[in-house]
Amino acid sequence: MRPFFRRILSKVRKVPHTAEQALALIKRGSEEILLEDELLDKLRSGRPLRVKAGFDPTAPDLHLGHTVLINKLRQFQELGHQVLFLIGDFTGMIGDPTGKNQTRLPLTRDQVLENARSYEEQVFKILDPAKTEILFNSSWMEQLGAAGMIQLASQHTVARMLERDDFSKRFKSNQPIAIHEFLYPLIQGWDSVEMKADVELGGTDQKFNLLMGRELQKASGQSPQTVLMMPLLEGLDGVQKMSKSLGNYIGVTESPSEMYGKLMSISDDLMWRYFDLLSFRSNEDIEGLKRRVGQGENPRDIKILLAEELVERFHGEGAAENANKGAGNKFKWGEIPEDMPEFELRAEGAEGIPLPNVVQQAGLTKTTGQARDMMKQGAVRVDGEPVRDPKFRLSPGATYVCQAGKKRFARVKVLE
Repeated sequence: MRPFFRRILSKVRKVPHTAEQALALIKRGSEEILLEDELLDKLRSGRPLRVKAGFDPTAPDLHLGHTVLINKLRQFQELGHQVLFLIGDFTGMIGDPTGKNQTRLPLTRDQVLENARSYEEQVFKILDPAKTEILFNSSWMEQLGAAGMIQLASQHTVARMLERDDFSKRFKSNQPIAIHEFLYPLIQGWDSVEMKADVELGGTDQKFNLLMGRELQKASGQSPQTVLMMPLLEGLDGVQKMSKSLGNYIGVTESPSEMYGKLMSISDDLMWRYFDLLSFRSNEDIEGLKRRVGQGENPRDIKILLAEELVERFHGEGAAENANKGAGNKFKWGEIPEDMPEFELRAEGAEGIPLPNVVQQAGLTKTTGQARDMMKQGAVRVDGEPVRDPKFRLSPGATYVCQAGKKRFARVKVLE
């Protein structure tokens, strides 16, 4: 890890000293807090808060979209609070109907438990195990029994359930809604009662379910939890939310080079969104990075810092050092030759080397003019991304995989 990067990470561990400073950190990247004044009062109390987030183990692997919530949980831990990581092994057999236009197929008990074991391994790449309590909602839901479930179901009406947008749309379009789907938000809310949660985190699409927890806590004589909603992280396309089914995801178990390459492929605008929701850097640090880009620094250099931080978070210190060498091998490029020629080129000052010069000196084209023409056609790529700007420069101190056309590749190290 570079000394500069190590210094940056050391800043992340600074903990705010006042409730107001803590609230400012918690609000970063969040979409909505209900109610903010309640949360501030809880922070001012000085007691460790019980912070809940639930995940249904419906698939074996997590992606970076899931970690938006987990990162926020980590912030609460660094502020001295206790995280309650709920694995919905009971609700996972129902299937969350949120945002679905049809009934989800329920998983078997064995599928849910296998996925749950995988989740436990992955979340501790982010969370502090000493400040994390892993809970399974089957431990109280199975004890609730049929009579208890009927009592829970009596707490809300069908009309109230149909206020949910997804249920309402399905009802109006004559699409079936299974009775067990109405139980899902009730059970999620009951989880908060059993866990005595002070705060619950969820995505913006979970608002109905999160507020259900407040209502059931009030009915049970508990102080209602504060609801903190996080935005849904856009995938690599920058449009739709990150999803395995859409193929626009970055999995936390992917190889360092795959993760690095995908992160380097995102747009410059999306990069700041990822910084806000995925990075552990301070607000001040990110603002400083934005100023550097505003002053003319290549956004690609800043994107490298993001890729390095996330690769090392999930694969350990030093993993990012070589990740960029193979970053383009499988992402957007197809297979590339293992015996790719390697070149070391000296930078022309701090600004680096113009890409047309690199392409020509690496033997990918005969002339810089030919390189510029290919760039205009989108036929020149750097680390998997087409580069069309003839003024684009490769910065010193890094290694790049360059491609001209479909079959000509070179690995280029730019010396300072």
